[in-house]
Amino acid sequence: MRGVVRFCGSPRSGGRRSIQAVLRRLRIENLVLIREAELAPAPGLNAITGETGAGKTILAQAIGLLLGARGDAALVGPDGDEAYVEAELDPPEGFFDDDELASLAELRPEDEDGLVLARRVFPDGRTRAYAWGRSAAREDVAAAAERLIAMSGQFEQRRLARQTYQLDLLDAFAGEEQQRRRVNLRGAWRELTAARRRHEEVAHGAADAEARLAELRALVEDTEGMELDTEERLRGERERLRHVTELAEGVAAAGEALAPDEGDGASGLVALAERAVAPLERLAPELERAGNDLRDVELRLRETASELRAFLASLEAEPERLEHVESELDRTAEAKRRFRCATYEELLARAAEARSELAALDDGADPLAAAAAALAAAEGRVEALATELRGARQAAAEPFAAAVAEELRGVGLGEGEFRVELGERQTGPSGADDVSFLIRPNSGLPFAPVAETASGGELSRIALAIAAVGGGETMVFDEIDAGIGGQTAHAVGKTLRRLASRAQVVTITHLPQIASLADRHFRVEKVPGDPTHTTIEALAEDDRREELTRMLGGEQFISAVQHER
Repeated sequence: MRGVVRFCGSPRSGGRRSIQAVLRRLRIENLVLIREAELAPAPGLNAITGETGAGKTILAQAIGLLLGARGDAALVGPDGDEAYVEAELDPPEGFFDDDELASLAELRPEDEDGLVLARRVFPDGRTRAYAWGRSAAREDVAAAAERLIAMSGQFEQRRLARQTYQLDLLDAFAGEEQQRRRVNLRGAWRELTAARRRHEEVAHGAADAEARLAELRALVEDTEGMELDTEERLRGERERLRHVTELAEGVAAAGEALAPDEGDGASGLVALAERAVAPLERLAPELERAGNDLRDVELRLRETASELRAFLASLEAEPERLEHVESELDRTAEAKRRFRCATYEELLARAAEARSELAALDDGADPLAAAAAALAAAEGRVEALATELRGARQAAAEPFAAAVAEELRGVGLGEGEFRVELGERQTGPSGADDVSFLIRPNSGLPFAPVAETASGGELSRIALAIAAVGGGETMVFDEIDAGIGGQTAHAVGKTLRRLASRAQVVTITHLPQIASLADRHFRVEKVPGDPTHTTIEALAEDDRREELTRMLGGEQFISAVQHER
């Protein structure tokens, strides 16, 4: 299909990168001039180039819709009644634990690790948002996209102004131990929330005591026999039982191919070859290796055929077992719903708490005193972890600021004066610290928040300098090369390249200094017609050289420059 790109694997990476491609796929339909396009960005640096006016900014508009931009009737192209943008993303572990994403997490299909976000624009400018194909609030989709994709322009301004983002960058710079503290604190915060809830429930009064005891007993009874790996094991067994027929047919076919009851299979043919070569080994000793290989292959093929027959003999349809497994999984799902548990692990944790509380009651312990002690212990753990986080942040603030300042100078932003200020706030799941990134672009001016000091390409370069030090998930730059060239363009390109060694980067650019460094190169091209439309294609190496030549001014211009020299 014309205009659809499916280009996987990086032609330049050579396996040297282990970073994750957060944005796995971007699909666009009938958006302005783009009829249909599907992009699979590489894990590292991706460049999007094309002639001025070809439609490169449509890609930025597509990502902007996912980040919460308002709909507009002008976005709907001529090939249909609506425009559609969809992104497949790989969120990091623990992504859906964020309280602000709770509403979105409720839509998440069971056993789904990825995230699929989409926006649809109708002819009157109205839009609908989706997560995993299910209707979702635009704000929820935007909140999730913002945590995974940083985009230059107004979205970058909004992202840089968010203290949680600044805190994440500082903690990423502080190192892996700080990330472990963050994970531990999130767990401790959940425990504290549960302890507070338990304390409130116990303290509510004796009138509710019997109801709570009934719930505790029901929780223990409904989870009887459940172990840590039970749900995962049952799901695996269910899949096997559901596909017994497929397994039997496949294994039987493989066994027949290797060693059929009649005729020669693969093993027989190999034996025939071996018998043909064996008498010749005495005459031509160099054939001995071939003969040995054939004997070894025949033996392994017969052993494999035997293993397949043994596996086939062990297979039998077990409808009663499948029914039992389905029943156990239904019991688990019902218990999670009944006791308001998002995961199987949470259900087991709640059941363990229930057993402990019932045991304490049986021992004659005071429920309120026990709940208060548990609450105090949880509060102490949270405060201790928050203190550790603060110490690491204070230690990292100055080196982080110095590193960002150096990057700012490298991308042509004056003296690059940068400062990190830490303050205190009420303790939460990310600690008890506020952080502010401040910058002074010109000597003599006061320091000001980074999101308020610049716009356009300058803000994009500030964001690049910060991300080059602190890292990120996926970063999209649309104005990174605005108003720059020469050595500054080379410096920006090198900074993008460094960032791309730790994060996925997509840059829409007109500078060959930047495009030449990309792991994957996409070209946007306007195709005349009725109507005119835009295509996007991933470039092979020859096409890539041709595009870079065009960006440099074409063969004639390059020849003229070389002649002048």
